[in-house]
Amino acid sequence: MKRILITGGAGFIGSHLCERLLREGNDIICLDNYFTGTKQNVAHLLDNPYFELVRHDVCTPYLAEVDEIYNLACPASPIHYQYNGIKTIKTSVIGTMNMLGLAKRVKAKLLQASTSEVYGDPSIHPQVESYWGNVNCIGERSCYDEGKRCAEALCLNYHRQNGVKVKIIRIFNTYGPKMHPNDGRVVSNFIMQALQNKDITVAGNGSQTRSFQYIDDLLNGMIKMMNTSDDSFIGPVNIGNPSEFTILELAQKVIDLTNSKSKIVYIPLPSDDPLQRKPDITLAKETLKWQPIIPLDEGLKKTIAYFDTLLKETKICQQSH
Repeated sequence: MKRILITGGAGFIGSHLCERLLREGNDIICLDNYFTGTKQNVAHLLDNPYFELVRHDVCTPYLAEVDEIYNLACPASPIHYQYNGIKTIKTSVIGTMNMLGLAKRVKAKLLQASTSEVYGDPSIHPQVESYWGNVNCIGERSCYDEGKRCAEALCLNYHRQNGVKVKIIRIFNTYGPKMHPNDGRVVSNFIMQALQNKDITVAGNGSQTRSFQYIDDLLNGMIKMMNTSDDSFIGPVNIGNPSEFTILELAQKVIDLTNSKSKIVYIPLPSDDPLQRKPDITLAKETLKWQPIIPLDEGLKKTIAYFDTLLKETKICQQSH
């Protein structure tokens, strides 16, 4: 049994990871300040004697004897990370530094959840790990993009100078149950709008592309990366689905799968919104023997079912009041 610390553990990805690692027989400490995560995501785990939930902000040092750290703490959707840009930068930089300091003290291995946003609005397609990116370092999204780039640099320097065991993955668009219904991400936006027969709001002309990865595929990639025995293999490694869709195609899929009466309407494109996003996963295939296996339609059906239940529960709650 390993003792594993998961920062941001009550969030979308973190809560799924807590469930998975508990099922595999580990002792889990879930750390979250509930800025975007919720207790509801992990409430069903509280009776498990090997699960511990701690309200804590990673910008403040945390001490615990652990074997592994999954550092997921940071708001990841534009409306949340732009809400308080300074806090977002501090979480990525100071928070990561605190977790690396903990890993150094207790000789734990740390997996850093980086992001495809480090590539910015890419000038090469698909994106490979050796690409340095095209990021607007003073744009509205820079608090997240540059914060994550700095976090990667911190990981590498803690490894080079102090011998800390680190692994870096770059997560591409991920979706699934437990996504925040109002996080502003395209999958949750479209599903919520479609289930309520509201207009589907497509930014720009909808020709921009994204690659959508179901949560279970991401978890497999994360755990495989953490479990690599070669300490000199740090990454970064792209973890994403290379199947590419336009935003307009996604909108139509969601309408079809929900049998919605929604109409597609167009809104202005957000500042610095990437026009293309698709991972090259050659490195993940070769080193981790990993690739995504869940097709978009299958993953969307599971996510739609989750949001449909959420809306019905909310409606019942409102009626009872």
